Amino acid sequence: METAADNEMMTRVGPGTPCGNLLRQYWQPVALVEELAGKRPVKAVRLMSEDFVLFRDEQGRYGMLDRHCPHRAADLAYGRLEDGGLRCLFHGWLFDVDGKCLETPAEPPSVRLCERVRQPAYPVIERSGILFAFVGKGEPPALPDFDCFVAPGDYTFAFKGLFECNWLQALEVGIDPSHASYLHRFFEDENPSASYGKQFRGTSADSDVAITTVLREHDCPAIEVEPVPYGLRLTALRELDAERTHVRVTNLVFPQAFVIPMSAEMTIAQWHVPIDDTHCYWYAIFTSFGGPVDRQQMRSQRLELYELPDYRPRRNRLNDYGYDVDEQLAKTYTGMGHDINVHDQWAVESQGQIQDRTREHLGTADKAIVRYRRMLKEAIRAQQRGESATMMLSKQQANALKGPPSIDGVSSRSDAGSYWKDADERRRAACAWSSEPR
Repeated sequence: METAADNEMMTRVGPGTPCGNLLRQYWQPVALVEELAGKRPVKAVRLMSEDFVLFRDEQGRYGMLDRHCPHRAADLAYGRLEDGGLRCLFHGWLFDVDGKCLETPAEPPSVRLCERVRQPAYPVIERSGILFAFVGKGEPPALPDFDCFVAPGDYTFAFKGLFECNWLQALEVGIDPSHASYLHRFFEDENPSASYGKQFRGTSADSDVAITTVLREHDCPAIEVEPVPYGLRLTALRELDAERTHVRVTNLVFPQAFVIPMSAEMTIAQWHVPIDDTHCYWYAIFTSFGGPVDRQQMRSQRLELYELPDYRPRRNRLNDYGYDVDEQLAKTYTGMGHDINVHDQWAVESQGQIQDRTREHLGTADKAIVRYRRMLKEAIRAQQRGESATMMLSKQQANALKGPPSIDGVSSRSDAGSYWKDADERRRAACAWSSEPR
Protein backbone atom coordinates (compact mmCIF):
# COMPACT_ATOMS: atom_id res chain seq x y z
CA MET A 1 0.00 0.00 0.00
CA GLU A 2 1.34 3.43 -0.97
CA THR A 3 0.65 6.77 0.62
CA ALA A 4 -1.38 9.26 -1.38
CA ALA A 5 1.67 11.54 -1.60
CA ASP A 6 3.93 8.78 -2.97
CA ASN A 7 1.26 7.66 -5.44
CA GLU A 8 1.01 11.23 -6.70
CA MET A 9 4.79 11.51 -6.92
CA MET A 10 5.17 8.31 -8.97
CA THR A 11 2.31 8.86 -11.42
CA ARG A 12 2.28 12.55 -12.39
CA VAL A 13 4.57 13.35 -15.33
CA GLY A 14 3.82 16.91 -16.47
CA PRO A 15 6.49 19.63 -16.64
CA GLY A 16 8.05 20.28 -13.26
CA THR A 17 6.66 17.18 -11.55
CA PRO A 18 9.16 14.95 -9.70
CA CYS A 19 8.55 11.85 -11.83
CA GLY A 20 8.24 13.92 -14.99
CA ASN A 21 11.64 15.48 -14.31
CA LEU A 22 13.14 12.00 -13.88
CA LEU A 23 11.63 10.45 -17.02
CA ARG A 24 12.76 13.43 -19.10
CA GLN A 25 16.38 12.43 -18.39
CA TYR A 26 15.96 9.24 -20.46
CA TRP A 27 15.40 8.61 -24.15
CA GLN A 28 11.66 8.23 -24.77
CA PRO A 29 10.01 6.47 -27.74
CA VAL A 30 7.94 9.06 -29.60
CA ALA A 31 6.92 7.37 -32.87
CA LEU A 32 7.38 4.36 -35.08
CA VAL A 33 9.56 5.05 -38.11
CA GLU A 34 6.66 3.92 -40.31
CA GLU A 35 4.54 6.80 -38.95
CA LEU A 36 6.78 9.22 -40.87
CA ALA A 37 6.44 7.33 -44.15
CA GLY A 38 4.46 8.76 -47.03
CA LYS A 39 4.32 12.12 -48.77
CA ARG A 40 4.61 14.28 -45.66
CA PRO A 41 6.84 12.97 -42.85
CA VAL A 42 5.53 15.28 -40.12
CA LYS A 43 3.74 14.15 -36.96
CA ALA A 44 2.32 15.87 -33.89
CA VAL A 45 3.59 14.23 -30.70
CA ARG A 46 2.26 14.57 -27.17
CA LEU A 47 4.71 13.37 -24.56
CA MET A 48 4.36 13.78 -20.80
CA SER A 49 1.68 16.49 -21.21
CA GLU A 50 3.80 18.56 -23.63
CA ASP A 51 3.26 19.09 -27.34
CA PHE A 52 5.93 18.66 -30.01
CA VAL A 53 6.23 18.25 -33.75
CA LEU A 54 8.39 15.45 -35.15
CA PHE A 55 9.62 15.53 -38.75
CA ARG A 56 12.12 14.23 -41.27
CA ASP A 57 13.70 16.90 -43.46
CA GLU A 58 14.65 16.69 -47.13
CA GLN A 59 18.10 15.35 -46.22
CA GLY A 60 16.58 12.50 -44.19
CA ARG A 61 17.46 14.00 -40.80
CA TYR A 62 14.98 13.63 -37.93
CA GLY A 63 14.08 16.55 -35.70
CA MET A 64 11.61 17.32 -32.93
CA LEU A 65 10.59 20.87 -32.01
CA ASP A 66 8.17 22.52 -29.64
CA ARG A 67 4.88 22.44 -31.49
CA HIS A 68 3.99 26.13 -31.50
CA CYS A 69 5.85 28.68 -33.57
CA PRO A 70 7.85 31.20 -31.47
CA HIS A 71 6.47 34.04 -33.60
CA ARG A 72 2.75 33.99 -32.72
CA ALA A 73 2.21 30.40 -31.58
CA ALA A 74 0.72 28.92 -34.75
CA ASP A 75 0.78 25.12 -34.99
CA LEU A 76 3.96 23.84 -36.65
CA ALA A 77 2.43 20.36 -37.01
CA TYR A 78 0.71 21.78 -40.12
CA GLY A 79 3.96 23.27 -41.45
CA ARG A 80 5.47 22.77 -44.89
CA LEU A 81 8.60 20.66 -45.36
CA GLU A 82 10.76 22.71 -47.66
CA ASP A 83 14.03 24.61 -48.04
CA GLY A 84 15.91 22.58 -45.44
CA GLY A 85 13.38 22.64 -42.61
CA LEU A 86 9.79 23.00 -41.42
CA ARG A 87 8.06 26.24 -42.43
CA CYS A 88 5.18 27.77 -40.45
CA LEU A 89 2.06 28.36 -42.54
CA PHE A 90 1.23 31.65 -40.76
CA HIS A 91 4.14 33.88 -41.82
CA GLY A 92 6.64 31.48 -43.41
CA TRP A 93 9.18 31.30 -40.60
CA LEU A 94 11.48 28.35 -41.29
CA PHE A 95 13.20 26.09 -38.71
CA ASP A 96 15.71 23.29 -39.16
CA VAL A 97 16.00 20.07 -37.13
CA ASP A 98 18.20 21.85 -34.57
CA GLY A 99 15.63 24.61 -34.01
CA LYS A 100 17.67 27.23 -35.86
CA CYS A 101 15.52 29.88 -37.53
CA LEU A 102 16.60 29.95 -41.18
CA GLU A 103 14.17 32.54 -42.54
CA THR A 104 11.65 35.18 -41.42
CA PRO A 105 10.42 36.15 -44.91
CA ALA A 106 8.18 39.08 -43.95
CA GLU A 107 11.03 40.89 -42.21
CA PRO A 108 13.32 43.30 -44.08
CA PRO A 109 16.81 41.80 -44.64
CA SER A 110 18.38 44.45 -42.44
CA VAL A 111 16.43 43.32 -39.35
CA ARG A 112 18.00 39.82 -39.16
CA LEU A 113 15.35 38.73 -36.67
CA CYS A 114 15.97 35.07 -37.45
CA GLU A 115 19.45 35.31 -35.92
CA ARG A 116 17.91 36.10 -32.53
CA VAL A 117 15.19 33.41 -32.59
CA ARG A 118 15.61 29.73 -31.85
CA GLN A 119 12.86 27.16 -31.46
CA PRO A 120 13.42 24.60 -28.67
CA ALA A 121 14.67 21.41 -30.36
CA TYR A 122 15.34 17.92 -29.07
CA PRO A 123 17.71 15.13 -30.23
CA VAL A 124 16.10 12.25 -32.10
CA ILE A 125 17.64 8.86 -32.87
CA GLU A 126 16.28 5.80 -34.67
CA ARG A 127 16.67 2.31 -33.23
CA SER A 128 15.08 -0.83 -34.67
CA GLY A 129 12.07 0.93 -36.16
CA ILE A 130 11.38 3.32 -33.27
CA LEU A 131 12.24 7.01 -33.02
CA PHE A 132 13.51 8.02 -29.57
CA ALA A 133 13.71 11.65 -28.39
CA PHE A 134 15.46 13.24 -25.43
CA VAL A 135 13.59 16.18 -23.89
CA GLY A 136 15.64 16.55 -20.70
CA LYS A 137 18.51 18.77 -19.67
CA GLY A 138 22.17 18.23 -20.43
CA GLU A 139 23.62 15.31 -22.35
CA PRO A 140 21.35 12.29 -22.89
CA PRO A 141 22.45 8.92 -21.53
CA ALA A 142 23.82 6.30 -23.89
CA LEU A 143 21.53 3.45 -24.91
CA PRO A 144 22.76 -0.01 -23.88
CA ASP A 145 23.93 -2.67 -26.32
CA PHE A 146 20.77 -4.68 -25.74
CA ASP A 147 19.71 -7.29 -28.30
CA CYS A 148 16.79 -5.17 -29.50
CA PHE A 149 19.21 -2.36 -30.44
CA VAL A 150 22.10 -4.34 -31.96
CA ALA A 151 20.22 -6.98 -33.95
CA PRO A 152 20.21 -6.42 -37.74
CA GLY A 153 17.11 -4.73 -39.06
CA ASP A 154 15.70 -7.90 -40.64
CA TYR A 155 15.63 -9.51 -37.20
CA THR A 156 13.45 -6.88 -35.51
CA PHE A 157 9.90 -5.57 -35.81
CA ALA A 158 8.39 -2.57 -34.01
CA PHE A 159 4.79 -1.77 -33.12
CA LYS A 160 2.82 0.21 -30.54
CA GLY A 161 -0.61 0.48 -28.93
CA LEU A 162 -2.65 2.92 -26.85
CA PHE A 163 -3.69 2.40 -23.22
CA GLU A 164 -6.14 4.85 -21.66
CA CYS A 165 -4.64 4.91 -18.17
CA ASN A 166 -1.58 6.08 -16.28
CA TRP A 167 1.80 4.80 -17.48
CA LEU A 168 2.78 3.24 -14.14
CA GLN A 169 -0.07 0.75 -13.86
CA ALA A 170 0.46 -0.13 -17.52
CA LEU A 171 4.11 -0.93 -16.83
CA GLU A 172 3.44 -2.86 -13.63
CA VAL A 173 1.40 -5.55 -15.38
CA GLY A 174 4.58 -6.55 -17.23
CA ILE A 175 6.52 -7.20 -14.02
CA ASP A 176 3.83 -9.38 -12.47
CA PRO A 177 4.77 -13.02 -13.25
CA SER A 178 1.77 -14.66 -11.58
CA HIS A 179 -1.05 -12.88 -13.41
CA ALA A 180 -0.48 -14.82 -16.63
CA SER A 181 -1.93 -18.00 -15.11
CA TYR A 182 -5.29 -16.28 -14.78
CA LEU A 183 -5.57 -13.23 -17.04
CA HIS A 184 -3.95 -15.03 -20.00
CA ARG A 185 -5.43 -18.49 -19.35
CA PHE A 186 -6.65 -20.38 -22.41
CA PHE A 187 -8.81 -23.47 -22.05
CA GLU A 188 -7.64 -24.80 -25.41
CA ASP A 189 -4.05 -25.34 -26.54
CA GLU A 190 -3.23 -24.11 -30.02
CA ASN A 191 -1.29 -25.95 -32.69
CA PRO A 192 2.29 -24.62 -32.29
CA SER A 193 2.62 -24.30 -36.06
CA ALA A 194 0.02 -21.49 -35.92
CA SER A 195 1.64 -19.62 -33.01
CA TYR A 196 4.07 -17.38 -34.92
CA GLY A 197 3.80 -13.77 -33.75
CA LYS A 198 1.54 -14.63 -30.80
CA GLN A 199 2.40 -14.55 -27.12
CA PHE A 200 1.81 -17.60 -24.90
CA ARG A 201 0.58 -19.69 -27.82
CA GLY A 202 3.64 -21.79 -28.65
CA THR A 203 5.74 -24.28 -26.71
CA SER A 204 8.43 -23.65 -24.14
CA ALA A 205 12.05 -24.12 -25.18
CA ASP A 206 13.65 -27.55 -24.71
CA SER A 207 10.26 -29.23 -24.52
CA ASP A 208 7.02 -29.97 -26.32
CA VAL A 209 5.04 -28.47 -23.45
CA ALA A 210 2.49 -25.82 -24.51
CA ILE A 211 2.93 -22.58 -22.58
CA THR A 212 -0.85 -22.37 -22.27
CA THR A 213 -0.84 -25.72 -20.49
CA VAL A 214 1.87 -24.60 -18.07
CA LEU A 215 0.06 -21.39 -17.14
CA ARG A 216 -3.32 -23.10 -16.84
CA GLU A 217 -2.21 -26.02 -14.69
CA HIS A 218 0.50 -24.39 -12.55
CA ASP A 219 -0.85 -21.13 -11.18
CA CYS A 220 1.44 -20.52 -8.18
CA PRO A 221 5.00 -19.87 -9.39
CA ALA A 222 7.93 -19.38 -7.06
CA ILE A 223 9.11 -15.86 -7.89
CA GLU A 224 12.66 -14.63 -7.45
CA VAL A 225 13.64 -10.97 -7.87
CA GLU A 226 17.29 -10.01 -8.30
CA PRO A 227 18.75 -6.50 -8.67
CA VAL A 228 20.94 -6.13 -11.78
CA PRO A 229 22.73 -3.10 -13.28
CA TYR A 230 19.82 -2.31 -15.63
CA GLY A 231 17.05 -2.82 -13.07
CA LEU A 232 15.59 -6.16 -11.96
CA ARG A 233 15.72 -9.76 -13.15
CA LEU A 234 12.55 -11.77 -12.45
CA THR A 235 12.55 -15.57 -12.41
CA ALA A 236 9.29 -17.53 -12.16
CA LEU A 237 9.59 -21.27 -11.45
CA ARG A 238 6.70 -23.68 -11.91
CA GLU A 239 7.27 -27.32 -10.91
CA LEU A 240 5.67 -29.41 -13.65
CA ASP A 241 6.37 -32.80 -12.09
CA ALA A 242 9.00 -34.62 -10.05
CA GLU A 243 11.61 -34.17 -12.77
CA ARG A 244 10.87 -30.93 -14.65
CA THR A 245 10.55 -27.23 -13.85
CA HIS A 246 9.24 -24.49 -16.09
CA VAL A 247 11.59 -21.49 -15.97
CA ARG A 248 10.57 -18.04 -17.18
CA VAL A 249 13.05 -15.16 -16.89
CA THR A 250 11.89 -11.60 -17.54
CA ASN A 251 13.51 -8.22 -16.93
CA LEU A 252 12.57 -4.75 -15.70
CA VAL A 253 14.74 -2.19 -17.50
CA PHE A 254 14.68 1.03 -15.54
CA PRO A 255 12.88 3.35 -15.73
CA GLN A 256 9.92 2.12 -17.79
CA ALA A 257 10.64 -0.90 -19.96
CA PHE A 258 10.68 -4.64 -19.67
CA VAL A 259 12.20 -7.44 -21.75
CA ILE A 260 10.27 -10.71 -21.84
CA PRO A 261 10.28 -13.92 -23.91
CA MET A 262 7.68 -14.10 -26.64
CA SER A 263 8.61 -17.57 -27.86
CA ALA A 264 11.61 -19.90 -27.90
CA GLU A 265 13.24 -17.77 -30.59
CA MET A 266 11.89 -14.26 -30.03
CA THR A 267 11.91 -11.63 -27.26
CA ILE A 268 9.93 -8.44 -26.69
CA ALA A 269 11.42 -5.20 -25.37
CA GLN A 270 8.53 -2.93 -24.39
CA TRP A 271 8.36 0.65 -23.11
CA HIS A 272 5.35 2.33 -21.49
CA VAL A 273 5.51 5.98 -22.46
CA PRO A 274 3.25 8.64 -20.88
CA ILE A 275 1.22 10.75 -23.28
CA ASP A 276 -0.14 12.56 -20.23
CA ASP A 277 -1.17 11.45 -16.74
CA THR A 278 -4.08 9.33 -17.98
CA HIS A 279 -2.92 7.92 -21.34
CA CYS A 280 0.17 6.08 -22.52
CA TYR A 281 1.55 4.18 -25.48
CA TRP A 282 3.35 0.87 -25.30
CA TYR A 283 6.17 0.61 -27.82
CA ALA A 284 7.58 -2.84 -28.51
CA ILE A 285 10.59 -4.19 -30.39
CA PHE A 286 10.29 -7.88 -31.26
CA THR A 287 13.77 -9.42 -31.69
CA SER A 288 14.36 -12.77 -33.38
CA PHE A 289 17.24 -15.13 -32.59
CA GLY A 290 16.12 -17.53 -35.30
CA GLY A 291 15.47 -16.39 -38.86
CA PRO A 292 14.56 -12.88 -40.00
CA VAL A 293 11.23 -11.60 -38.71
CA ASP A 294 8.23 -12.00 -41.00
CA ARG A 295 7.27 -8.35 -40.67
CA GLN A 296 4.33 -8.58 -43.04
CA GLN A 297 2.70 -11.32 -40.96
CA MET A 298 3.51 -9.59 -37.65
CA ARG A 299 2.09 -6.29 -38.88
CA SER A 300 -1.06 -7.77 -40.44
CA GLN A 301 -1.78 -9.71 -37.23
CA ARG A 302 -1.67 -6.48 -35.25
CA LEU A 303 -3.54 -4.29 -37.70
CA GLU A 304 -6.48 -6.64 -37.23
CA LEU A 305 -6.47 -5.49 -33.60
CA TYR A 306 -5.47 -1.80 -33.80
CA GLU A 307 -6.82 1.18 -35.73
CA LEU A 308 -4.51 3.69 -37.39
CA PRO A 309 -3.41 6.44 -37.15
CA ASP A 310 -3.69 6.44 -33.35
CA TYR A 311 -2.97 2.71 -32.80
CA ARG A 312 -6.12 2.50 -30.73
CA PRO A 313 -7.23 -1.05 -29.84
CA ARG A 314 -10.38 -2.10 -31.68
CA ARG A 315 -11.46 -3.84 -28.46
CA ASN A 316 -11.70 -1.16 -25.77
CA ARG A 317 -13.83 0.13 -22.93
CA LEU A 318 -16.43 1.51 -25.33
CA ASN A 319 -17.30 -2.00 -26.58
CA ASP A 320 -16.54 -3.86 -23.32
CA TYR A 321 -13.25 -5.13 -24.78
CA GLY A 322 -15.24 -7.51 -26.98
CA TYR A 323 -16.41 -9.49 -23.96
CA ASP A 324 -18.34 -12.65 -24.84
CA VAL A 325 -19.82 -14.83 -22.11
CA ASP A 326 -19.77 -18.02 -24.21
CA GLU A 327 -16.11 -17.53 -24.95
CA GLN A 328 -15.42 -16.96 -21.24
CA LEU A 329 -17.15 -20.22 -20.34
CA ALA A 330 -15.36 -22.35 -22.92
CA LYS A 331 -12.27 -20.74 -24.47
CA THR A 332 -10.56 -17.92 -22.55
CA TYR A 333 -10.52 -16.87 -18.91
CA THR A 334 -11.45 -13.27 -19.78
CA GLY A 335 -13.88 -13.81 -22.63
CA MET A 336 -12.08 -10.93 -24.35
CA GLY A 337 -10.37 -12.66 -27.26
CA HIS A 338 -6.96 -14.23 -27.74
CA ASP A 339 -4.72 -11.13 -27.80
CA ILE A 340 -3.03 -10.81 -24.42
CA ASN A 341 -2.52 -7.08 -24.94
CA VAL A 342 -6.31 -6.69 -24.74
CA HIS A 343 -6.32 -8.68 -21.50
CA ASP A 344 -3.61 -6.40 -20.08
CA GLN A 345 -5.44 -3.34 -21.35
CA TRP A 346 -8.64 -4.35 -19.56
CA ALA A 347 -6.75 -5.11 -16.33
CA VAL A 348 -4.94 -1.78 -16.14
CA GLU A 349 -7.73 0.43 -17.48
CA SER A 350 -10.21 -1.15 -15.09
CA GLN A 351 -8.09 0.14 -12.18
CA GLY A 352 -9.13 3.68 -13.09
CA GLN A 353 -7.28 6.33 -15.04
CA ILE A 354 -4.76 6.59 -12.20
CA GLN A 355 -4.78 3.63 -9.81
CA ASP A 356 -5.39 4.55 -6.18
CA ARG A 357 -2.57 2.58 -4.54
CA THR A 358 -3.67 3.57 -1.04
CA ARG A 359 -6.40 0.95 -1.32
CA GLU A 360 -4.43 -2.06 -2.56
CA HIS A 361 -3.25 -5.05 -0.52
CA LEU A 362 -0.07 -6.51 -2.02
CA GLY A 363 1.06 -10.10 -1.45
CA THR A 364 4.28 -12.07 -1.84
CA ALA A 365 3.58 -12.53 -5.56
CA ASP A 366 3.88 -8.75 -5.94
CA LYS A 367 7.50 -8.60 -4.76
CA ALA A 368 8.78 -7.29 -8.12
CA ILE A 369 6.26 -4.45 -8.05
CA VAL A 370 7.31 -3.55 -4.50
CA ARG A 371 11.00 -3.56 -5.47
CA TYR A 372 10.39 -1.49 -8.60
CA ARG A 373 8.38 1.17 -6.79
CA ARG A 374 11.16 1.46 -4.25
CA MET A 375 13.67 1.93 -7.09
CA LEU A 376 11.45 4.54 -8.73
CA LYS A 377 11.00 6.57 -5.56
CA GLU A 378 14.71 6.42 -4.79
CA ALA A 379 15.53 7.58 -8.34
CA ILE A 380 13.07 10.47 -8.12
CA ARG A 381 14.65 11.63 -4.87
CA ALA A 382 18.16 11.22 -6.32
CA GLN A 383 17.09 13.38 -9.27
CA GLN A 384 15.80 16.02 -6.85
CA ARG A 385 19.23 16.02 -5.17
CA GLY A 386 20.96 16.45 -8.51
CA GLU A 387 22.33 12.89 -8.54
CA SER A 388 22.34 10.28 -11.30
CA ALA A 389 19.94 7.34 -11.22
CA THR A 390 19.94 3.80 -12.61
CA MET A 391 20.52 3.59 -16.39
CA MET A 392 21.83 7.13 -16.79
CA LEU A 393 24.71 5.56 -18.68
CA SER A 394 28.01 6.71 -20.10
CA LYS A 395 28.98 5.22 -23.46
CA GLN A 396 31.41 2.85 -21.75
CA GLN A 397 28.74 1.67 -19.30
CA ALA A 398 26.21 1.23 -22.10
CA ASN A 399 28.62 -0.91 -24.13
CA ALA A 400 28.99 -3.27 -21.17
CA LEU A 401 25.25 -4.00 -20.91
CA LYS A 402 24.24 -6.89 -23.18
CA GLY A 403 21.14 -9.05 -23.55
CA PRO A 404 19.38 -9.08 -21.23
CA PRO A 405 18.66 -12.83 -21.12
CA SER A 406 14.95 -13.53 -21.43
CA ILE A 407 13.96 -17.20 -21.44
CA ASP A 408 10.87 -19.40 -21.33
CA GLY A 409 11.84 -23.08 -21.16
CA VAL A 410 11.66 -26.39 -19.32
CA SER A 411 14.57 -27.62 -17.22
CA SER A 412 15.30 -30.63 -15.09
CA ARG A 413 14.50 -29.92 -11.45
CA SER A 414 18.17 -30.16 -10.47
CA ASP A 415 19.28 -27.55 -13.04
CA ALA A 416 16.43 -25.05 -12.67
CA GLY A 417 18.59 -22.38 -11.04
CA SER A 418 21.19 -22.29 -13.83
CA TYR A 419 18.99 -23.35 -16.73
CA TRP A 420 18.30 -19.85 -18.05
CA LYS A 421 22.02 -19.05 -18.40
CA ASP A 422 22.71 -22.22 -20.36
CA ALA A 423 19.61 -21.73 -22.52
CA ASP A 424 20.62 -18.16 -23.31
CA GLU A 425 24.15 -19.23 -24.26
CA ARG A 426 22.84 -21.98 -26.56
CA ARG A 427 20.44 -19.60 -28.26
CA ARG A 428 23.17 -17.04 -28.87
CA ALA A 429 25.62 -19.66 -30.13
CA ALA A 430 23.07 -20.70 -32.77
CA CYS A 431 22.33 -17.10 -33.82
CA ALA A 432 24.71 -15.64 -36.40
CA TRP A 433 24.10 -11.99 -35.59
CA SER A 434 24.39 -12.51 -31.81
CA SER A 435 27.86 -14.02 -32.13
CA GLU A 436 29.22 -11.00 -33.98
CA PRO A 437 31.46 -8.56 -32.04
CA ARG A 438 29.38 -5.87 -30.35
